[in-house]
Amino acid sequence: QVQLVESGGGLVQAGGSLRLSCAASGRTFSDYVKGWFRQAPGKEREFVAAISWSGGSTDYADSVKGRFTISRDNAKNMVYLQMNSLKPEDTAVYYCAADYCYGEWPCPRYNYWGQGTQVTVSS
Repeated sequence: QVQLVESGGGLVQAGGSLRLSCAASGRTFSDYVKGWFRQAPGKEREFVAAISWSGGSTDYADSVKGRFTISRDNAKNMVYLQMNSLKPEDTAVYYCAADYCYGEWPCPRYNYWGQGTQVTVSS
């Protein structure tokens, strides 16, 4: 059974930092694009960041550029999201996602999703 499990969410004050982790199991995702998405209350899920299978290419939403960094460790089947200078508007449930993407970049769709981890930023 393929699983993506996020961790590292929590409550932090504005200006603080959090590091989210996503552990994959059930298969090797070393050749898959990995992404992070988020969904705030009452809003649609939105793209946050993505990283290519090799880690050589990354993509970020404009709202997080310069503050968030996505990285991966294929040996550990992990992907991370380092979030700095957090703002109250970053409050959301953050989801890890993965897909082979068949050479497309940015990846147009993701078939594997985690359950999400809550990030709350207080002002």
